[in-house]
Amino acid sequence: MLRPGYSTRRIAAELQAAGVIRSRLGFILWHRVHHKESLKAGEYLFDRTARTLDVYNRLVRGDIYVHTVVIPEGFTMFDIAQAVQDAGLGSSQEFLDVARTHVELISDIAPGAKTLEGYLFPNTYEFTRTQSMKDIAAAMVKQFRQVSEQIGLIPNGQGTGVQKPDVQKTVTMASIIEKETAVAEERTVVASVYYNRLEKRMALQADPSVIYAELLNGSYSGALHHADMAFQSEYNTYAHAGLPRRTRDRRPGHDPVQLAGARAEW
Repeated sequence: MLRPGYSTRRIAAELQAAGVIRSRLGFILWHRVHHKESLKAGEYLFDRTARTLDVYNRLVRGDIYVHTVVIPEGFTMFDIAQAVQDAGLGSSQEFLDVARTHVELISDIAPGAKTLEGYLFPNTYEFTRTQSMKDIAAAMVKQFRQVSEQIGLIPNGQGTGVQKPDVQKTVTMASIIEKETAVAEERTVVASVYYNRLEKRMALQADPSVIYAELLNGSYSGALHHADMAFQSEYNTYAHAGLPRRTRDRRPGHDPVQLAGARAEW
């Protein structure tokens, strides 16, 4: 791992210590001869000791090693945090800390959001270890914005004072729907059931909301039981009518089935 700010001597020492090059001095001398070339920071993967010229050229090109993170549709921020950790990019707790605190990344489109939950768009990403957890989360939020603009959930260029008050409601409903079923043909039916309950001011009785409430509390056992339906949380749609939290009592203005479908197809 060659970090930004490393001197040529430090880079050469790191490479020699890792067994990538045989001669630290030879690397330094080569760089002096070609001093106009800039060596790129990052993580590099070498299977064996290589020629100094080959190693040097890779550092000049910035041929860094990337970690692939696959985020399927329906992943919560807890699932995403684990996927980031499994990819070797850092601890899941560090990612969760970012997801819970850096709501400024979405404050213009979801001013009432308390976390980045729902705004970390499912996709296949490639990250490097020089990127921070905030960089990783920001890339997922950026993908959410791009797709949301394409389907009309948020207007192009939003972030300059224009707000769409139903974004959080749409994201919340879409998240519940995609957790209830992964079958595209069933989403409209599930949405209709929930819309009817919203209009009648009934409890949604959505199991995913109870699971999420217990995940936040750190008490989810991996399965729901009858007693869990009484779990005290603003996310528990068995205990409270309408959508969770500030989204309660109002129907989303944009089709959440479309957002769920976009997440599945992207």
